[in-house]
Amino acid sequence: MKASCFAAILLLSLVARSSAQEVIAVWPDQPPSWTAPAEDERDTSKPDSRTVAGRSVIRLGNVSTPQLYLYPAKDATASVVICPGGGYSILAWDLEGTEIAEWFQSHGVSAAVLKYRVPTRQEEARWMPPVQDVQRSLAIIRGGKAKGFETKHVGVLGFSAGGNAATKTALATERHYAGIDSLDELSFRPDFAALIYPAYLTKQRDGEDMADDVNVTSDTPPMFFAHAFDDRLSCMGSVGLFAMLKRQGIPSSLHVFSTGGHGFGGRDTGNEKDLWLPLCHAWLKDLGMTK
Repeated sequence: MKASCFAAILLLSLVARSSAQEVIAVWPDQPPSWTAPAEDERDTSKPDSRTVAGRSVIRLGNVSTPQLYLYPAKDATASVVICPGGGYSILAWDLEGTEIAEWFQSHGVSAAVLKYRVPTRQEEARWMPPVQDVQRSLAIIRGGKAKGFETKHVGVLGFSAGGNAATKTALATERHYAGIDSLDELSFRPDFAALIYPAYLTKQRDGEDMADDVNVTSDTPPMFFAHAFDDRLSCMGSVGLFAMLKRQGIPSSLHVFSTGGHGFGGRDTGNEKDLWLPLCHAWLKDLGMTK
């Protein structure tokens, strides 16, 4: 089967399993240069793959065509770009993407799930292609190209590696690709960032020292953090970045839950960490970005 036909079938399958109103391309032509996967895009999950809250997870791999899956909310006053995690190798598509978008949509926030490029393990900076995709997505929404999306308050929400991409987008002091049209004249920085168990913020996986490229300025947007104390990826990355934001006087919200591990997404288990979604929504209300 030709790759183009396979991609079309996969797209129809993903749309059928979600309630996205529309799917739009992130780039008008080819994305910025990178080492694209040779294999076709597909769900890489296996029968014995880990489940979350007793349910399977779509692990979308070999993504070379970035797209935004749109979930517009009626009378929304804020929009968010959602970046699923997956170690910059795959995307936890439903667990940390479509399910989260549906929740925000039902609570008055327009959400766009970003199918960003993976895997990026051959890149010098693994985060670069995903961050380029995030920055372009923000431009698309700010430029009014996503039907039904609020353009005044546009933020980013990411999980694990997607949280790392969201962090680097929020901390960026430049656009990481050459502008291609008038959309790229708009701000490349999100108005807020929600970081859910963000990865790679410390020098070592279980360490406390922040990575050298994590720098906060007075222009850094407000941030929300949700992390578990027992996460194998140290919660100290979230704690350390929150401390930097506090020193700069940037209104942010930190939640370290006693249990939850890594990769819990937004699925209910009756545990403390289930509170992060309503807490994030309340934080956006406190910032005056949503109702």
